[in-house]
Amino acid sequence: MKHRAILFAIKETKMSLKIGDKLPFFTSVDSHGNNFELRDYIGQPLVIYFYPKDETRVCTEQACSFRDNYEEFKEFGSEVIGISSDSVQSHTNFKNKFNLPFILLSDENKAIRKMFGVSKDYLGLIDGRTTFVADKNGIIQFVFDSTSGKIHIEKALKIVQELTK
Repeated sequence: MKHRAILFAIKETKMSLKIGDKLPFFTSVDSHGNNFELRDYIGQPLVIYFYPKDETRVCTEQACSFRDNYEEFKEFGSEVIGISSDSVQSHTNFKNKFNLPFILLSDENKAIRKMFGVSKDYLGLIDGRTTFVADKNGIIQFVFDSTSGKIHIEKALKIVQELTK
């Protein structure tokens, strides 16, 4: 019995992706209802950020900060991808309401979140907020986990700038 408990504990404590890991390929549906395949975006720096929920205060501030800095990310050849467990329709409404120019992906079953090892915040009650920055080869160069939404943008932009030097 002890062995089963230990194996179960190991299985449940999957480690988060870290610097030097390769991005896992996944598919999803974007806010326009189109199929999205991550492999189609390899070849450029990627900023992939996981957030808890559309239309909440901090998530809206974070998305609007990415929106306000999106042209800078594009100047450095990178793409921004936001992921939450909200539905495609919720993402469509969120994107339209706040004029978000970047990709929003629906992860309703939280499979992508699990694939990246993004943990929960606030005593396990809320989905976590984590940003990954990968180089053009899909190798993770930066991971940032914080409940503060706005700081993700400045840190990610700095890494993207360094990747293109």
